[in-house]
Amino acid sequence: MRHRATVILAVLILLALASLLLAGMIGSITLPVSDLPSALGEVVRGTPLTMTATLLDLRLGRALTAFVTGAALALAGVMMQALLRNPLADPYVLGISGGAAVGALAAILLMCAAWMIDAAAFGGAVSVSMLLYFLARRDLRGGLAAEGGASLLLLTGVILSSGCMALVTLMLSIAPESRLRGMVFWMIGDLSGAQVRWLPWLVLVGSLVFALRAARAINVVALHAEAAATLGVRVGALRQRLFFCSGLLTASAVTSAGSIGFVGLIVPHACRFAFGPDHRLLLPAAALAGGAFLVLADTLARTVLAPQQLPVGVVTAMIGVPIFLFQLHHIRRK
Repeated sequence: MRHRATVILAVLILLALASLLLAGMIGSITLPVSDLPSALGEVVRGTPLTMTATLLDLRLGRALTAFVTGAALALAGVMMQALLRNPLADPYVLGISGGAAVGALAAILLMCAAWMIDAAAFGGAVSVSMLLYFLARRDLRGGLAAEGGASLLLLTGVILSSGCMALVTLMLSIAPESRLRGMVFWMIGDLSGAQVRWLPWLVLVGSLVFALRAARAINVVALHAEAAATLGVRVGALRQRLFFCSGLLTASAVTSAGSIGFVGLIVPHACRFAFGPDHRLLLPAAALAGGAFLVLADTLARTVLAPQQLPVGVVTAMIGVPIFLFQLHHIRRK
């Protein structure tokens, strides 16, 4: 079992590195493979002088942002599905992305600086998370063990999401034409203006470390939720930590790239189908696969109609819909 997990993770790490390399090479101007070592050396030293090194620096920065965003969404999807015990749950199901959208669009409407838009998006996501926790804290502390607890948490998130979407619709309806395009692109999900930041990486690494340490307990809760407490699992504390980690991952991802759909839904399903339900393998595998998937999707988004760029959220939706329908059909047949 351990040998199999090691091989799978090694293959996924190589896939992630290959996706980053491909993203650095492909674009409106294709970089030759022979020039990559010297250009990469300039990028590592922080002094890109040639045009090849400058292009590689720009593309790798965007690719790294896409990777951490995809990894965060996929990891949050696995946590959310374990929290709600619902395979159809995704990072946006509790309305956290709606709060981020309200904050970001309000900042865009007020013509704030780029860093203020990011701060407003993160603040909106965290605010909705805290409000959701306050409204559903009894169910979270009780471990959602009682019948209907998970449904109540899910329903509360859906209602909050509906309220946020109403505010988003109001802002879109009163926004001037000059700002409307940027607001729509942010809602669809766009990496064209994304910058490399340390905070999303810190959130991802910290959440992944917690998830790996709690993987055995998550397995017990997923398979034997009613008997988990008798087996020594602190179900209520585990649920609260899963909620906070998934909310923080979603907030950091949405702040970096807007609302990118399907990554947190189809990647956990695909990894569970391919590698099994053991969260000790599923959690890191989903993070690596989600990051590589979004890097490849963003590469496709900026090259398929080059020099015009598509919002990456459109590409993930066009890929995600048929994949998810195939997964549902396969599960039904099985």
